Amino acid sequence: MIRTILCTAALAGFFATGALADDPSGAKVTMVYDHEIPTVPGKSMRAVLVEYGPGGNSPPHVHAKSAFIFATVLEGAIRSQVNNGPETIYRVGDSWSEFPGDHHGVSANASTTEPARLLAVFVVDTNDTNLTTFEK
Repeated sequence: MIRTILCTAALAGFFATGALADDPSGAKVTMVYDHEIPTVPGKSMRAVLVEYGPGGNSPPHVHAKSAFIFATVLEGAIRSQVNNGPETIYRVGDSWSEFPGDHHGVSANASTTEPARLLAVFVVDTNDTNLTTFEK
């Protein structure tokens, strides 16, 4: 199943609309898939590729209120903390989920010398166009 999602997202990258607004810390975020789910009216599946340079990170943030997220590490290692839980390091092939209303306190490259990439797949209300809101 994960392989199917990754292949679908990779193919969609050829037709992607381009980079989204990158986050304030310099992480590159690119929409690689966006499609309404025909069997679930009002819902869409969107996937973003998040690329961190060495030591890169994203500020604390929340996602669209309707968002259920599946994330998997494609390269390197990602340090993550959701809802004040423990910080966890995910490595290539590791996955996690985020639920509607979750607060993502830490999302960072765990390495200061190597890049890291993750794929985040959102199931979200079709009219939710702002997937991520950073704290000020």
